[in-house]
Amino acid sequence: MTCSAQVFLPRGVPAVMELGSGIASAFEYYKVLVYNTHMRYVPRKLAGALMEATRNFPAVVMTGPRRAGKTTLLRHLFPRAGYVLLEDPDIQARVRSNPRAFLDELKPPVVFDEIQNTPELLNYVRTLIDEKPGRMGQWLFTGSQEAPLMRGITESMAGRAAILQLLPMSVAETGKVNLLHGGFPEVLARPKARGLWFSSYLQTYLERDVRAITNVRDLVTFRRFLALLASRHGQILNKTDLAAPLAVTVPTIGEWLRILEVTGQVILVPPYFENLGKRLIKSAKIYLGDSGLACYLLGITSTTELERSPFLGALFEGFVAAEILKSQTGLGMRKELYYFRDQQGLEVDFLVPKARAGLWLIEAKAGKTVRPAMAVPLISLSRFLPTRRKRLLIVHRRSRSLVPISAVAPGVEALDVERFITELN
Repeated sequence: MTCSAQVFLPRGVPAVMELGSGIASAFEYYKVLVYNTHMRYVPRKLAGALMEATRNFPAVVMTGPRRAGKTTLLRHLFPRAGYVLLEDPDIQARVRSNPRAFLDELKPPVVFDEIQNTPELLNYVRTLIDEKPGRMGQWLFTGSQEAPLMRGITESMAGRAAILQLLPMSVAETGKVNLLHGGFPEVLARPKARGLWFSSYLQTYLERDVRAITNVRDLVTFRRFLALLASRHGQILNKTDLAAPLAVTVPTIGEWLRILEVTGQVILVPPYFENLGKRLIKSAKIYLGDSGLACYLLGITSTTELERSPFLGALFEGFVAAEILKSQTGLGMRKELYYFRDQQGLEVDFLVPKARAGLWLIEAKAGKTVRPAMAVPLISLSRFLPTRRKRLLIVHRRSRSLVPISAVAPGVEALDVERFITELN
């Protein structure tokens, strides 16, 4: 992919310098001649919602986990936009010393990468937006820390910015996404280096994101916490159960979970509440957001190990949850995903409200053979739900040898995960 743009980069980055009138003393301007990447660009579903947002809002903010592809998507769709990398300390110092002058030297549209590093910039951008309110799609932001960034936008950019979320790649975007590798673009590009990539990713994540959000003194224990959380993948969240093996307090676990949620590393699925006259479990279920990262933390390195793993069922369940959320965020929609469990043991993996298709009740089964008994929880819960349109689904892995079946029990369908994702999208 080749693009040409005005870019602020750290000192020492090889580039061809282009000096504009009156700016050489304050800034180093670079013209990127070739934007190098070892990956072929893969179209992202969010592109449609992103382009629509730039036609209707002066600013667009794209959040999501680190390395999910936010910058690649923006630079592909807007190759001539200026680019400012806000993770570099030198650039941060320039912004903080004279933010108005910094912005004056930029020619919109501009991509600000990792805006959570200089959130004060949003106040000055708001002023520029208000001076020319009719100019759309001029200010494009990415951020890897959702909650602090959202607070800044609420305070500074309310009504001026569209907010979108980009998650790692989905099966709908590329057939390379699978249970073992997950959806991070760089892992899919070089799957043989997945172990080294995830190891480096975690180190970068701990050093940058975790320490930037809170003062975690013991990163080694936090790393153990991630591995422990992987072993609780798909379970009801129990903070006491997580605190005891690590010899930390329950409030500490709560704070660490908040960090993971803020940075898009976990999926917390809330219970489905409706007036059913039943005593329900009220805690959320927790999954790591990317199945590849979960496999890495669990020490699963191959398809053979995955097939034999006691975590296969939970990993597949989390994979389905992630694909549901990717289908929603890819269309610019808010995330809506729930589970059901009562104190008598009735449990259904996922409930998904669909705008024109009622309520989907979903059981995720890692097995490739679907049996009528798997439909029992779906049918049982369906009887208790108010009279609204419902679709009962068993989602399973595809078998190459068995003939697929669609009807498992009256009113219950069986879909392999690929077909399910197609229908989601």
